[in-house]
Amino acid sequence: MAIVRGAGRVAAVLAIVALAFGTAPCGTARAQTREETLRAVSGSTINSLDPTLLNATRESIALGMNTYDRLVTFKRKTVDGHLVFDLAHLRGELAESFTVSPDGLVISFKLRPDATFHDGTPVTVEDVKWSLDRAVLAKSGAAPQLSTGSLTRPEQFTVVDEHTFHVTLEKADQLALGNLATPFARIINSKLAKAHATADDPWADEWLKSNEAGGGAYTVDRFVPGEQLVMKRNNTWKSGEDGKLPYFKRVIVQVVPEAATRASIVERGDADISIDLQPTDVIALEQRGKVKVVSNPQLNAFSFFAFNGKRPPFDKVKVRQAIAAALPYDGMFKAALYGRGRALFGAAWTDEPPDASFPQPMSIHTDPVLAKQLLAEAGFPNGFKTTLIFSVGNAAIAEPVAALTKEALAAIGVEVEIRKLPDSQFASVATDKTFDMMTDGSAAYLPSTDYFFRIFFQGPTRWNFGSWDNPEIATLTQQARFEPDMSVYAKLAKRMIVLAEQQVPLVMLWQPNQEAVMARNIDGFTYWFHRQIDYRDLYRQ
Repeated sequence: MAIVRGAGRVAAVLAIVALAFGTAPCGTARAQTREETLRAVSGSTINSLDPTLLNATRESIALGMNTYDRLVTFKRKTVDGHLVFDLAHLRGELAESFTVSPDGLVISFKLRPDATFHDGTPVTVEDVKWSLDRAVLAKSGAAPQLSTGSLTRPEQFTVVDEHTFHVTLEKADQLALGNLATPFARIINSKLAKAHATADDPWADEWLKSNEAGGGAYTVDRFVPGEQLVMKRNNTWKSGEDGKLPYFKRVIVQVVPEAATRASIVERGDADISIDLQPTDVIALEQRGKVKVVSNPQLNAFSFFAFNGKRPPFDKVKVRQAIAAALPYDGMFKAALYGRGRALFGAAWTDEPPDASFPQPMSIHTDPVLAKQLLAEAGFPNGFKTTLIFSVGNAAIAEPVAALTKEALAAIGVEVEIRKLPDSQFASVATDKTFDMMTDGSAAYLPSTDYFFRIFFQGPTRWNFGSWDNPEIATLTQQARFEPDMSVYAKLAKRMIVLAEQQVPLVMLWQPNQEAVMARNIDGFTYWFHRQIDYRDLYRQ
């Protein structure tokens, strides 16, 4: 009976999707429209048209990348046969060109003279100024992100002439230019936004939640929060790679929360693309061979196992080292992800990592004998009792990790109570640092080593999961952030990695693959830092 109910539910969802996408055949005109329409199914909702909203979903952020332009954007490169964003190289988007002064303190942009917003209004340097002022002053997710590139004050943004704009820094910052390529540095039609501002809402925050004021590759044609988004191509767009328009004239995004149902919809041909499916579904789809699967390790994301370094006994380095030595890495990787990702354990290096990148595989291995020895040296020859938490939303990955951890730690005398918490409660416990051990995943927009260590390995923040307080790390990250000599930067970065290896504030487990499943005639999929689909990249063969 369970199978019948499941099949009936899938059939019902498929029928709804067919109606939403308009898949019923209606002759040549319909066929032409279908060719030029991309149909995507999303697991999560687009909850706002403003990608900088504090609680904006990743899907909303992806929408912002497609409907707004920024001054610059990252180029793309090919890694292992797949397209990924290139953190080290940027191109102009709204900027026709840009230069960085020899001392790194002034970034100069020349605006495209023919760029317009969706309503036909020309894009001006005054729009750029207002948009970046808003980004650092309005109460949103933009200011904290841009501050990681030393972009914090309106005085840094200067109109030079009708086509020239300057961003000025007090110190040359590695990530200033990269931050201007993120969704938080979008350029808004300031005249339109200011027409809907009020004394209580000077930046038109409320209006921008449900209205779009951009000039990007697509315009919002229909938006039903929690259900569907329809976008139309902006045929006057000038900011594409080599000046090209996107292939698809229309994009329809339908919300279908169940991963297995999304997989069925794409395999049946009722949709063109979906991401973030379960590994078991992806494996089955690959075996049947009716769709194309693109799997990229999420190079700026990671799954981890964290210890609360402020709470005994995890304030002792040897206890953390002992637990790290006991964890069954290979078993967890296979059980949680079926090996679909990049392992961040098992590296061969000892004294120094091979390069300065991060995350990278750490020199950590399963060694129960060493684990028991370290526990004894820490004063716990008979082990201790502790708890391990994870969130309901991460259960598909975390449950097998937790079960195998409990079994492995029992073998060295550590008794683990597993607690699966609702997402909101888990977030509160993680923020308040009232846990013993936790497993979860996270990501950084800009995967440079100093950025990772600033965000995840220092300070009294939610993201310093292990509550690590190491003065040397604080010094190293500040030095690296403003270091123009890449050979010196590499030495600083390698030292950070060695310290994390030695003191184990958290264990880096792996970078899960982003699983993108698409029709066999869809190409151009690119892995982006925001871990969502950029519809501008895609085309039909």
